[in-house]
Amino acid sequence: MRAFRRAFTAALIATTLAAASVTATGAASAREQGPEFAADPTTLVDTSIGNNGDGTTFPGASTPFGMVQLSPDTQLNKYASYDYAQDSILGFSHTHLSGVGCQTMGNIRFMPTTGDVTSSDPAQYRAKFSHDNETRSPGYYGVKFDNGIEAELSATQRTGQHRYTFPSGSGAQNVLIEAGESNGGTFAGGLKVVGDDTVEGWVQGGNFCWETVKERYRVYFSAKFDRKFSTFGTWTDGTLTPGKREAQRGTKRAGAWLSFDRDKGDRVGASVGLSYTSVDGARLNRRAEQPESFDKVRSAAHDTWRDELNRMRVAGGSKADQRTYYSALYHSLLHPSVGSDVDGRYRGFDDQVHRSDSPYYQMFSLWDTYRSQNQLVALLNPDKATDMAKSLLRVYEDGGWLPRWGLGNGETNVMSGDPVTPWIVDLYNRGLLDDRTARGLFDALWKNVNEVPQDQSVFRGRDGNPTYVKNGFIGYQDLPGYQFGDTRQAGSATLEYALGDCALSTMARGLGHEDKADLLAGRCDNFTKLWDSGISSKGFTGFPVAKKADGTPAGDTDPTQSGAFHEGTAWQYQWLAQQDPQTLYGLMGGAGAAEQRLDTFFDMPTVLTDPAKAASESWVNGAYDYHNNFAFNPNNEPDFHAPWMYTWTGAPWKTSAVLRAMRTLFTDDAYGMPGNDDLGATSSLLVFAMAGIFEAQPGSANYIVTAPMFDKVEIRPAHGKPIAIEAPAADASKTQYVSSVRTDAGPLQRSWLSHRELQDAGSIDVTLSGQPTRWGVDAAPPAVAQD
Repeated sequence: MRAFRRAFTAALIATTLAAASVTATGAASAREQGPEFAADPTTLVDTSIGNNGDGTTFPGASTPFGMVQLSPDTQLNKYASYDYAQDSILGFSHTHLSGVGCQTMGNIRFMPTTGDVTSSDPAQYRAKFSHDNETRSPGYYGVKFDNGIEAELSATQRTGQHRYTFPSGSGAQNVLIEAGESNGGTFAGGLKVVGDDTVEGWVQGGNFCWETVKERYRVYFSAKFDRKFSTFGTWTDGTLTPGKREAQRGTKRAGAWLSFDRDKGDRVGASVGLSYTSVDGARLNRRAEQPESFDKVRSAAHDTWRDELNRMRVAGGSKADQRTYYSALYHSLLHPSVGSDVDGRYRGFDDQVHRSDSPYYQMFSLWDTYRSQNQLVALLNPDKATDMAKSLLRVYEDGGWLPRWGLGNGETNVMSGDPVTPWIVDLYNRGLLDDRTARGLFDALWKNVNEVPQDQSVFRGRDGNPTYVKNGFIGYQDLPGYQFGDTRQAGSATLEYALGDCALSTMARGLGHEDKADLLAGRCDNFTKLWDSGISSKGFTGFPVAKKADGTPAGDTDPTQSGAFHEGTAWQYQWLAQQDPQTLYGLMGGAGAAEQRLDTFFDMPTVLTDPAKAASESWVNGAYDYHNNFAFNPNNEPDFHAPWMYTWTGAPWKTSAVLRAMRTLFTDDAYGMPGNDDLGATSSLLVFAMAGIFEAQPGSANYIVTAPMFDKVEIRPAHGKPIAIEAPAADASKTQYVSSVRTDAGPLQRSWLSHRELQDAGSIDVTLSGQPTRWGVDAAPPAVAQD
């Protein structure tokens, strides 16, 4: 290891800015003559990426942050309701979450069929298809079944649009609607055939990831067809009744079938409004967003996605690079989802209907998204990020606590720690919260970090607070029930609490709460309270160890075993102290010793000689292989920031090397996502890594600069000034390093930019080198709570 370090230290000294691959003059010339941006980035998106048991994304139609995700289902009660490996479709449901690790949603499923309707079982009426007969693009999905039926789907923000073309001479033309069986916990549902062209109903779902068991949501729909029914009927479970207008869920299903006179044409269209408030709300949404034609709604959805993808466009690189990038950007901008109707009504966490004067958002996968996707939304859509923060304030006002993982109007309590705090502080430190919203959210966060909800409350909050507030660490206890989740994950939850408290101290100080700021800042280094200098592993000494309330170790102290660390081990979670890397590295024996530990974690010698081999063989590879590993796990959120921890060791160039290796795990096919996308969290990580900026310290609003993977990245925030990142000769297939950086303000000597500096940068010219450089050495971002 020492010989390796000496060799690369020599390389660092030998590399100079004069040897950089592109001069400042060359950079200007490259801007004028370099590669061009795609005329239409939607053509570079493949919505099938991640459509497997790992990524769990969906290929169907949605708009950015829309209420509706209209997509095919090939299976039920599975994490991914669409599995690319399968060859038959059960129907097209209107709600999906992109990349979640538990079965959920898949509500209100439509399916076109021909012939007599003899069964309510989707296994009986499913249809075979080939991927060769699919058409996928942002805002549109089409497929031609082997039986000749062609199905096309598109969406507005609150409606799903269907168009079915039946083969000539096919016999009866039917559309089946299932309202009682979803892709997850379903508890009630029903529908009603209204007149001769409309069906309306609802479904109740919940019990996401089996954590709370209590949370429930309702989705209502109003579907109007463009042709009148010739006959119809409904079913409850397996009993079909022709001519009956209403059905309620029995033990499994509730649905209707609608038949159309084949002499009136071969095409049937439907417009389906959704709402989380009522059938009236669904009908209102449908009428308000009713398009003039299917083709016009498809065109509008395309145009919306084209504009959205152009907010962070790239030029250069290979076609595979661009397809991978734009597909990741697309997946990053699907959630959170609008939850309010067109008149501002929404269903709150008290299960009552309220009205908001701004769009109300829901579906907050906070443990995942606070590390990457939150920052991307805030950068590209600051107005929407503000509305999302206001939505969380409404959750608090309606329900009394902030959520941890909100599904519809229910708190699932999935995952551990305190993700909502850095999520909100990030928006505050970007200047996106007005004074009333900021103070209201601070009061909610202050309550969250110091108190606990009542026993058996639907909210779990920070259930580890009793011992954490007293001792600075969560006392481990293995008790049943969702209200004790953080105490079962006491090791990782303590680290998450400390990060959240440290971030919140900056918001407290900004709002003038000096005493509270000092108290919270005093918790920044609570990670040190878990540090055990007597534990050794892989040649290194000192690791975080979960403790019981009396301070004794809790269970197995081996850092390569998961124990009380949520979806990871102490080896992986030791880096979750990025709010104060200097103190963390002091525990490790100094920055040099920390760098050696990082080198082992990433297998740096292999990263530098064979990046793809390091990623595929040295790192954790299984999407669900969380447990009992010591190496880097790029598939799961706790490790997302780890590559950037080199920034504080004096070797920021190694971050760029690791990111080039990580890039090899993402491909432009259905299996191109290494882990669950978790509502855009994994995709956002890739977007930032390829663009060359990333916030490694959630809550800081500071971006670390690394080697971009495209010649050009242009960031065009909504209502903001464009930011041009230029890196001539950037090549994701080559290991490249930052040699120098210049913004409109002059040379950038440090390795980071604040959010404000990024906004004002104008152009950021990055000179790249094929050899390690000294750029950014000893110029890392400060600790989060540093004044």
